[in-house]
Order: sequence, then C-alpha cells, then structure tokens
Amino acid sequence: MSFLRTNPRATARLRVATLVAVPVLALCVACGGGDDSAGGAKKNDEAIADVPDAPAASGTKGESGPSAGPAGKSAFYDAQMKFVQCMRAKGGYKEYPDPELSGYLDWTKINEIGSQSGRNAGIKAGKNNVCLPELQAVMAAEPERDQQKSYESMLAHAKCMRDHGVSRFTNPTMSGGNAIPGGDPNPGSPSIDLGSPSYKQAREACKSKLLDGLDGMQ
Repeated sequence: MSFLRTNPRATARLRVATLVAVPVLALCVACGGGDDSAGGAKKNDEAIADVPDAPAASGTKGESGPSAGPAGKSAFYDAQMKFVQCMRAKGGYKEYPDPELSGYLDWTKINEIGSQSGRNAGIKAGKNNVCLPELQAVMAAEPERDQQKSYESMLAHAKCMRDHGVSRFTNPTMSGGNAIPGGDPNPGSPSIDLGSPSYKQAREACKSKLLDGLDGMQ
C-alpha cells in the first residue's frame, strides 16, 4: 500500500497525512470498538450525487513479485513499487501486495492484512511510519485528480457505508479545493472495527461507489 512536496494531490491523498500526524497512519485499516451501531455519524447527506459504479480496472496484475510491472512504467507506478518494497523489507508486512497496473494499491488485499489482529497499526506507512518518505513520494507522483468528482464519489461511499450499518462512518469534506476523505471519526484511536463481519459486508457492498485509486483513502 502510498504519501513531500506540498501539492494539491498530497492534501487529497487524503487523510493519510492526518492519520500519520496522529501517530498511527497506516492505510485502510483499523481495530477498535466492535460493531458500529452506537452513536450516529454526523450525516451531512445533502445533495449526494448519484455516483455510478466505478468500472473495473483493466489489465492483469503482475505475477512475478516486485519486479513485475507494465512496460514503460509511470513515475507513479515506480514510486508506488518502491513504497511496497519498503513495506515488505522494513515496514513489517512481507506479504504487502504489488500495486495494480494503474499504480494504485490493491486495497482489497491490504484491508485483509490490516484486519488481522494487531496488524492494523502500520498498514499505511509501516511500523513507526518507517516508509513515510516513500509514501510521500507516491503522493507527489500521483496523477492529478478532479477533486469535485473525488468528493462526490467518497460522499456517496460514506452514505452507503452508513446505510449498511457502519453508523460512525463520516462524510468527506472539501478544503482549499481538495477532497479530504471521511471514515473513522478518530483515526488516532479508531472506533470502527475493520475486522468485524458487518464492516466487511458494508465495504463489499459499497466498494463500487469509489473511483479508481480512492479505495483505501476512507
């Protein structure tokens, strides 16, 4: 799994910096207090755009480990691969998966790793944020996004998560023209149990709401 050069994309790569700043950054995954039925998330469900299901990413994943990748790899893919290699060698996650051919991380697999007992704390930047420099390089190299579309996608996803029982899942926000992800209301001390069956079911039901590359951001 990706975070410097100050740049709109870095702010957008959304909450990862926030998670790191709250010492526990680790991307897409957290352990905490059981089911999410208590306390409703602040529902700012105004004008949620009807975001269509995101098309499945095309292409076949590399099968030969760290060296695998598309011909003429982009700077973004290269940076992401260096981050993955750091996570395997120093971050404490030897099974961290290769990025997709698009350069984005495979959050389905990463979330599975992070849902294992005691393995969520370093899932986004490695133990003690050892891979933060590589993550920041990824954020700097990420292709520029349409921030309004990213916001609408994450807003639809957040509403879907709450509709499927993850009541504490918060909405994204816009700040300085950049989309900032929602999710756990307190990333530094997670209150959403990413390993619970209810969370996994909601995640599966709502994953199509997120545009390519946004999965794992909230």
